[in-house]
Amino acid sequence: MRSVRRVLEVIALAFTAYFAVRGLVRPEGGDLGVALAAVGLYVAITLLVLLAVDRDHRPPFDPDDDAPRAGRPLPWWAALIALAGAAIIPLLVTAATDEAQRTASHATWYLGAVGAVMTIVCVRHRPISAWIGIAILTIESSAAIGLPAAMSLGLVGSIVWVTLAQLLMIFTDRAYRDTARLAALQQATSAWQATQAVRRLERRRRVQYALAVAGPILSRVIETGGDLTDEERTEARLAEGRLRDELRGARLLDDDVREAIAGARLRGATVTVFDEGGLDDLTDAELEEVRGELARTLEGTDAARIIIRSAPDPQVALTIVGRSAGGDGLSDEDDVLLWREVPRPTR
Repeated sequence: MRSVRRVLEVIALAFTAYFAVRGLVRPEGGDLGVALAAVGLYVAITLLVLLAVDRDHRPPFDPDDDAPRAGRPLPWWAALIALAGAAIIPLLVTAATDEAQRTASHATWYLGAVGAVMTIVCVRHRPISAWIGIAILTIESSAAIGLPAAMSLGLVGSIVWVTLAQLLMIFTDRAYRDTARLAALQQATSAWQATQAVRRLERRRRVQYALAVAGPILSRVIETGGDLTDEERTEARLAEGRLRDELRGARLLDDDVREAIAGARLRGATVTVFDEGGLDDLTDAELEEVRGELARTLEGTDAARIIIRSAPDPQVALTIVGRSAGGDGLSDEDDVLLWREVPRPTR
């Protein structure tokens, strides 16, 4: 974008030099001092509308300070100065030229000069100001040399330049918006791809864990045709429970929690783990705190049926319910031996 800005500025300065030379190369006669004042005012206004930047404003497309000036609206004060110059320059040029020479090249340079300034003003996102300047130029040039002469000597070109500048501004802004939207979509796509990669890695780890846990006992089942010893049956039951835990609530598990769940199952308890979300925003340290509390709770209960559940809740991270073996699990509150709500870690 810097290179584009430089090219546009060089082109604008080249037009400025061209119109300034036209205003200075003049025959004898007229007021040279007033003509020089008009040229000087024109050069100053051109530099102003090219370089003026509102430091408190950030362009809608690029928040960096190195953003092209065309992306920043021209400050209002600079636009007003440009309009004042558009009104004064034709008057100065007309006053400095003999009436018989007012259609000569050195007396009509302001038609293109003011049009060039208004073109820059339009590109700097002040199209209303630019068209007001063109209207001022039309009125003053028509009063000085007549509308047909002004149209044939450069006024039409100035109108065309401002029209093209406004169209360019519209299409460029649309391109910027489309580019910003495309960048946002690309970022969302990259984030989705990263999420999918993490999920694939997690599934691969779960499969590897399943093979490590269930592989030996499954091989033993095949070898014996299902004729397992009591110890092997217990091992198969524990392996099946561990697999369910990993599939349903892997985020709740660490080595201490797995060991506590295995100990509860070895004494005959039924343990069910559900992770229904709500812990994704916890840090590793906070998860470790929640898991530690879960492991201590499991080691301190003799309930026959234990349900561990996490769900989105602003205060509670985990709910642990333990019931006796005789309860129906529906309405008998006397069989509830454990009710523990693990709070979310405070930050």
